[in-house]
Amino acid sequence: MPSEFQAPANVTLRPPVASLGPLGWLRANLFNSWPNTILTLLAVWLIVRVVPPVFNWAILDAVTGQQSAAACRAPGAGACWSFLSEKWRFILFGLYPPDQHWRPALVVLLIVTMLIVSCDRRLWGWALAAIWLTGLAVVFLLMAGGIFGLPYVDDTRWGGLPLTLIISVVGMVLGFPIAVALALGRRSELPVVRALCIGFIELVRGVPLISVLFMASVMIPLFLPRDVTIDKLLRAEVGYALFFSAYLAEAIRGGLQAIPRGQYEAADSLGLTYWQKTSKIILPQALKLVIAPMVNNFIGQFKDTSLVIIIGIFDLMMTAKTALSDPAWLGFYKEAYLFIAVIYFGFCFFMSRYSLWLERHLHRGQRR
Repeated sequence: MPSEFQAPANVTLRPPVASLGPLGWLRANLFNSWPNTILTLLAVWLIVRVVPPVFNWAILDAVTGQQSAAACRAPGAGACWSFLSEKWRFILFGLYPPDQHWRPALVVLLIVTMLIVSCDRRLWGWALAAIWLTGLAVVFLLMAGGIFGLPYVDDTRWGGLPLTLIISVVGMVLGFPIAVALALGRRSELPVVRALCIGFIELVRGVPLISVLFMASVMIPLFLPRDVTIDKLLRAEVGYALFFSAYLAEAIRGGLQAIPRGQYEAADSLGLTYWQKTSKIILPQALKLVIAPMVNNFIGQFKDTSLVIIIGIFDLMMTAKTALSDPAWLGFYKEAYLFIAVIYFGFCFFMSRYSLWLERHLHRGQRR
């Protein structure tokens, strides 16, 4: 005899309406407890108070086009995008000759293309190394000129976004193999090698990047013969790469320490040499484990390129600051810094999302 609590056989029970669709999502994610409900209401209140004024300032009341600074200072005027219309070329390319701006623009496009190409795992290896070596050679050829009919442009006139990308990308490309060598050396069984690597890592990590840049820019020439000079940009590049390598080496060392001892023993049982064992078994696994901290270092170092302003290099931050010194356009700091913030965010967000995808892709075999 069926129970009085059982539904008839021909009746299909539907889940509660409150647990389905948008309403169910809201209940499960935003209003599932009293603390979450309070935080949700506070977030809604904050959005209502902040978003409309920002929208009015940035869109509705904004001054656009080729208008003068006087129009931006009129009562009720919002964001002065006319400032960017006037100064965007200087912010992006600095003191580079205006009639040659196509060259740094092409450099930016080339570097971005190489970064996108590097995301294809099928090219990882010697092919990617050849692409980067060729690409960086073309980058410096375009920026400097002097051959193939391109006018020569001294690197003291380089600036803006191309210089920021060159400093960060070249520093990372040079610093990565140094970091791997330091991480391996710190775990070496040779006391002298281990001591040298530990000393270098701790020394560089113990001082701020500004000190390293000052040392590279000011102190290195003092130790060179009088008739030997090293370009300031090259000195900054070397200091930046060494600083980056010290921090990245510690992240890689963490990955090496996470490899089970059995992996080393299995490689030894196969008769592999140290370099075969390291390059084919240990290092690939270690790098896979530390993708997140490595990308954190990449993002941090990319943003730290703004510190080269201390030694007078016209990176993106420096060109924006210099553009604001124009007496006709004084005071429009929000527009200038918002513009370069969007650029920095775009590159950092790309690196962050790619690292998340790469982690999921490389750890597919470990999912349960």
